[in-house]
Amino acid sequence: MQKVTKKTYLKWYEDMLFWRKFEDKLAAVYIQQKVRGFLHLYNGQEAVLAGALHAMDLSKDKMITAYRNHVQPIGMGVDPKRVMAELYGKSTGTSQGLGGSMHIFSKEKGFYGGHGIVGGQIPLGAGMAFGDKYHNTGAVTLCCMGDGAVRQGSLHETFNMAMNWKLPVVFICENNGYAMGTSVERTSNHTDIWKLGLGYEMPCGPVDGMNPVKVAEAMHEAIERARRGDGPTFLEMKTYRYRGHSMSDAQHYRTKSEVEEYKKIDPITQVKDIILEKKYASDSEIQEIDKRVKNLVSECEKFADESPYPDKNLMYDAVYEQDDYPFLPHKL
Repeated sequence: MQKVTKKTYLKWYEDMLFWRKFEDKLAAVYIQQKVRGFLHLYNGQEAVLAGALHAMDLSKDKMITAYRNHVQPIGMGVDPKRVMAELYGKSTGTSQGLGGSMHIFSKEKGFYGGHGIVGGQIPLGAGMAFGDKYHNTGAVTLCCMGDGAVRQGSLHETFNMAMNWKLPVVFICENNGYAMGTSVERTSNHTDIWKLGLGYEMPCGPVDGMNPVKVAEAMHEAIERARRGDGPTFLEMKTYRYRGHSMSDAQHYRTKSEVEEYKKIDPITQVKDIILEKKYASDSEIQEIDKRVKNLVSECEKFADESPYPDKNLMYDAVYEQDDYPFLPHKL
């Protein structure tokens, strides 16, 4: 694994802070109805992405996830301005405004969504890995899911096939404690989700998902196993989300004190404390990072605000081959 250095910590701090502030801005503009539909935010889970990216080879490795998917493509190199524009439904977005919050994509950067169907990305992730094994690309697919998605039957079918074929895939459960509003304890006879891998003799284990170093170490081992041709791994990232399941979540299923307890181990604060403790940066240098992040978020908002909406015919052009849209009473 690449060493975790001063440069790593500074990058982690700036990246995770930007992801947090980017989504805080999304929450604010959602209330203004600039972003519509569903909006699922990643606040609190940033260490999982930061650690995973440190272990990945971004020149060829891929990622696929569920609908909490705004910051992952940014981490993989997608222009954040285009991500925000997509959430606004603008033509400059990653899918010309047709995908929205839950369906961010970038084939160029190896990010394959963004899937609204719970667990729907799990077999797709294995399929991507099958393609890489078939074509001998040397790439590894990271297939992320929430704790609710592991109750889907497709996970078990996928695990069985992935082990039979020794596919180069890492399955990652981001266990933030709640499937929408239902706790893990209420959905399973056991709360150690990683043990689901044991039934398939798949290497598996729990990881501290609030610590990017621990995530990077576990991800490196899993990715190298897959790249060697030794097959998949299942990792349970024990993390927490500070906001509701989506913006419409009243969060009656948990207490404010529970959230505050988890904020004491906020991954951004952990990284910042180490930076200051090891004198990787001074207070003024930290303030400079904070200022850059704030300015970039403002640039993203300005870009999305000023971008045009797509032409309404684009929706039909993306679905119908014939120009006259034969299933419509008239062309709009």
